[in-house]
Amino acid sequence: MVIDNMLYNVGRYVSLLRSAVARPEKFSMYYKETMRQMDAIGVGSVFIVLLISVFIGMVTAVQFADQLGDSFVPSYYIGYIVRDITIIEMAPTITCLVLAGKVGSNLAAEIGGMRQKEHIDAMEIMGVNTAAYLIMPKIIAAVVVIPMLVAIAAFVSIVGGYLSTVVPGSLSHTEYVLGLRSFFVPRYVFMMFVKAAVFAFLLTSVSCYMGYYVKGGSIELGEASTSAVVVSNVLILVFDFLIALLLT
Repeated sequence: MVIDNMLYNVGRYVSLLRSAVARPEKFSMYYKETMRQMDAIGVGSVFIVLLISVFIGMVTAVQFADQLGDSFVPSYYIGYIVRDITIIEMAPTITCLVLAGKVGSNLAAEIGGMRQKEHIDAMEIMGVNTAAYLIMPKIIAAVVVIPMLVAIAAFVSIVGGYLSTVVPGSLSHTEYVLGLRSFFVPRYVFMMFVKAAVFAFLLTSVSCYMGYYVKGGSIELGEASTSAVVVSNVLILVFDFLIALLLT
């Protein structure tokens, strides 16, 4: 029964995406909606991304410095580890997990509310491809702005590591910068952006799917928003492993 329900939802999800990827009836209308979503998803999430990123960098640097202790590992390795763990894992994964809770629940609630108030039905009667108009601008906006947020998160996290080690005096400025410049692998930056784009697509499309097919009242809408966050987070973690397996 569980497998049947899962397969049913996967099939309906794929069918919805096929309907969403369609030629716009009016490009100017889609453009305005895409710009609005970029502002809501990107600008509206900058503060929470900055706050989380700086503390991730600070905690990573402090804990790794404690692990080094009196070992023979050079101190500049702190900057090296903070840089790589931030680029490879922390910035894309943690940022998108947080955005799945903030952005994903909002998208599910927005589209679900339109479904409950029969706005979607009214648009369909007027001949509008509601799947394309309501979902495609959101996916495009997320795939564009979320990688930008992830890049900002990576930079701020590295700065957080600097603030937690160099400012208190446990590490010198020269040592931290030396660590940042040591053993750099450009492919890790590519991996970061691949993860960010894939996670952005997943959290947006899954949340829109949950809201688009919601039925019932406010309780069902709340359950749909919760399911959107849970399923998005699980898929982000699964694809995080798959991308790491393919690109490393």
